[in-house]
Amino acid sequence: MIRTHIERCKLKRELADELNRESGSIYTQVLIFHWRTFRHTGHWLSQNSAERWNDRVGKERKLHAHSIDAAQQGFYKGCTIVRSLRKQDIEAKFPYHRRWYRTTIWKQTGIRIKENKIHLSRSKGNDPIVLPLPERVQDALRILEVRLVYEYKARRYFWHLVYETGKQPQAAPGSNIVSVDLGEIHPAVVGDESTSEIITCRERRHKVQGFAKRLAKLQAAMQKKQKRSRAWHKLRKTKIRLRAKHQRVLRDLDHKISRSIVDIAVERKAEKIVMGDVRDIADGVNLSKQTNQKISNWTHGKVRNFTEYKAQAEGIAVELIEERYTSQTCPQCGTRHKPTGRRYKCSDCGFIGHRDVVGQINILSKYKHGENGKLKFPEVVKHRIPHNLRVMRRRQDTGYSKRSIADV
Repeated sequence: MIRTHIERCKLKRELADELNRESGSIYTQVLIFHWRTFRHTGHWLSQNSAERWNDRVGKERKLHAHSIDAAQQGFYKGCTIVRSLRKQDIEAKFPYHRRWYRTTIWKQTGIRIKENKIHLSRSKGNDPIVLPLPERVQDALRILEVRLVYEYKARRYFWHLVYETGKQPQAAPGSNIVSVDLGEIHPAVVGDESTSEIITCRERRHKVQGFAKRLAKLQAAMQKKQKRSRAWHKLRKTKIRLRAKHQRVLRDLDHKISRSIVDIAVERKAEKIVMGDVRDIADGVNLSKQTNQKISNWTHGKVRNFTEYKAQAEGIAVELIEERYTSQTCPQCGTRHKPTGRRYKCSDCGFIGHRDVVGQINILSKYKHGENGKLKFPEVVKHRIPHNLRVMRRRQDTGYSKRSIADV
């Protein structure tokens, strides 16, 4: 299995900027040469031709040869993605913007490990970049890539280490099918025909709302200061730190939510997770300010991606399915009714149940029978918190039980 470990970069800012600036320059040279050739001759330049041309004109480069190749290949990888999107009838444009900075990538051939340190090779005459080998990566089978990534919200550089663990995915725990209804208030509802579990994470909404209020106060204070003054820069740095911390907190909670989804699937002995597809929920929608803010802060894509690779390690497949009208169809009589609030009450048969659980069972009904309302409401409905608040008060729960922490 392949995993990515993120580590804070301690290189000097000037050196990190120089590396990513050179990667951006190489990418831009290939982009300009390709479009000039196409505009003048009508010939779509191949990747090999562009690389050979760029190798001839490039002089006094400080990157490793294969890091240069990675920057050159970036343009044509973007073209490949555009072609695949167009085959799916998705409008997409070929890359044409210049990049002054671009993530520098070291491939496996430019990585050496000596005495628990990673040596990243550069061009001839330049000393390699040395960074300590993280403890989590020490047992890795091999390191495939190392990337120097600039995080815009944190305004700092990070190392992304892509490594192979050497472990194989486990066999599926059973043959059951569980469905997942993603939501903004309750992050997910997971279950099968008999049992449904609501993953409640009010803390996430609290963090999002609190961040929005603090950010609004900072922006209002910045508007009162003279732009680029000392006080304005001080507030700007505070705003950067606030954004970076908020991003880390949400990422941590999304990981714990996705872990809870996979744990429930393992407990229910599932071989497949059927998840409602909400990727286009914000397309062409303009509601109230509060609703727009909630939808824009809803990180359903990250929860889905985290769930997919965690489920893969357990031998469970993840499949997306259209979830239209799943929360509006009564599982008792099949009547469509748009509920208000968290409680679903059918106006025809009088059925009352949790709105998100109705969506979960209808997603499962749509997968098994092709339409909503063919499966009854689950007999057992439980609630689960994605982390234990009693174990660690200040930090997020790391997954250890109270007994194991006491023993340490």
